[in-house]
Amino acid sequence: MKMTIKEVIVAEGRDDEIAIKKAVDAEIITTHGFAFGRKLINLLKEMDKKKGIIIFTDSDYVGSQIRKRIADEIPTAKHAYLSQRVSTKHGDIGVENASPEEILKALKAARATKTEKSTEFTMADLIKNNLVNSDDASRRREMLSEILKIGYGNGKKTLSKLNSFGITREEFEEAMKEVNSHR
Repeated sequence: MKMTIKEVIVAEGRDDEIAIKKAVDAEIITTHGFAFGRKLINLLKEMDKKKGIIIFTDSDYVGSQIRKRIADEIPTAKHAYLSQRVSTKHGDIGVENASPEEILKALKAARATKTEKSTEFTMADLIKNNLVNSDDASRRREMLSEILKIGYGNGKKTLSKLNSFGITREEFEEAMKEVNSHR
């Protein structure tokens, strides 16, 4: 039996919708790419009030632009992320390429952006953990973002996500243990 997600999932296209439905039972609204308009935003605002929404777009440039555009309008939306590693097939990046297990993991880990940003983490935390200013910082941030399901970013973006998604110090330290075990 598939897990039911109460929130409405916002995906980019039909193939994403099909892949998500293989993993979970949920209502899905597709943007059909970046060219959506005010009508879709208004619908998503209504859905957010009634059930909540989870933005679940591809981990590429267009996906991040769609995510940003919706999140700017609906700051209470939750965010689900897949790493490029698990969502790439034959050079194509997309939710539709991920396994049902990875899709389920990402949706279970969906987080809302906090309205009041925390300052739990500073650049000093990233430096201390070799997430910036080291030869393998990019690889380490990629592993960290995959473990925490927060989406990949450069140092500044990773720091922002750690604070805005309300990652706890304990979650961060556990994730860093896992990152450090892959040397």
